[in-house]
Amino acid sequence: MATTSEDVWRLLAELATAQAELTAAQKETDRQQKETERRQQETDRQLRELGQQIGGLGAKFGSFTEGLALPSMETILRQRFGMEVISPSVRVTKDGQHLEIDVLAYTNGELNTAYIVEVKSHAREESITQLKSILQRFRRFFSEHKDKKLYGILAAVDLYPELREKILQEGFYVARIHDQVFELDIPDNFQPRPY
Repeated sequence: MATTSEDVWRLLAELATAQAELTAAQKETDRQQKETERRQQETDRQLRELGQQIGGLGAKFGSFTEGLALPSMETILRQRFGMEVISPSVRVTKDGQHLEIDVLAYTNGELNTAYIVEVKSHAREESITQLKSILQRFRRFFSEHKDKKLYGILAAVDLYPELREKILQEGFYVARIHDQVFELDIPDNFQPRPY
């Protein structure tokens, strides 16, 4: 079968049509890809914004919990432990290092003792590590208290029993909320560990 010039022109026309359709399809694919990228960027932006809002909400809830704990912890620190100075939300920077303490309480004189209170809405294993770190670093930031006996209290709204036991084993006092007031939750024979 011989190919005529009409066949060649018809094939070229079909090829040109197929090429035009392919180009149009590629343009549509590119447009869809750009739209997908734009949507992804918008989704990423919304997720970042949501993350910031959740972080802000978490900080506000933490501040709320600390504010809720302060009056009852102040009563415990004054009446049970004889603390004279009670300072909420202590932040210190020294030599480029930072330390944040939810509540710092101390007294000089005969007792010469300080307490660090870490307040958590939901206590976790990391809460123990965090309190230990604060206690271990405390004297570096507060050399004026270097001769004081130093104790830790973990105050939590939500705390499961196994974690309570771990906290007590570390020698930290445990305070839990009961009837909207924080109370110490320690056994009668509890011996705190000074730092």
